[in-house]
Amino acid sequence: MNFHTVFQSETKTPLDALYKNIHQDVIDRCKLGERNAQFQLYKMYYKSMYNTSLRIVGNDTEAEDIMQEAFLSAFKKIDTYSGQVSFGAWLKKIVVNRSLDYLKKRKVHFEELDERTADEMETPMMETRELNLEKLKQAIMQLPEGYRVVLSLYLLEGYDHDEISEILHISNSSSRSQLLRAKNKLREYLQKDEVYSMN
Repeated sequence: MNFHTVFQSETKTPLDALYKNIHQDVIDRCKLGERNAQFQLYKMYYKSMYNTSLRIVGNDTEAEDIMQEAFLSAFKKIDTYSGQVSFGAWLKKIVVNRSLDYLKKRKVHFEELDERTADEMETPMMETRELNLEKLKQAIMQLPEGYRVVLSLYLLEGYDHDEISEILHISNSSSRSQLLRAKNKLREYLQKDEVYSMN
């Protein structure tokens, strides 16, 4: 199963350019300290930022706190936002970093697995006819913490194994093994829930 295809972004529309201009106006007003503009940005992003943190920390209350703290931090340093990346990507990085700081304090355990064993463990890839995104997200939340963190960073946030190993202070092979185990666990969960059909 190629989980990447499930999370592909929607096709852009002609309204995107107009939305981008409106969006930039809100950001510019935030830089002037307008509370109403800050609230507008909050409404635009709070759900996705909460979900990003939740996938990493696995706790509703902590994810809510981290999301709120990330917004406060973002508004305080919004003058440093240059526009070289989208505001959502800039904000998400703050959320991810704060979520990872939380995990470091918790000292999450990551299993080591050598690459040869990892190759032998990989289950055959399966074709999917239909995959329920919400069911997949629920399955991700059932993963053991170490598996969930690495899979979320790699699959959903776009980090590579070198970046993950540096961020989490684990070896590259450990990052790869966590991802492999996570994918195999997901397949097990999804098969049990009959989320997808096998050819």
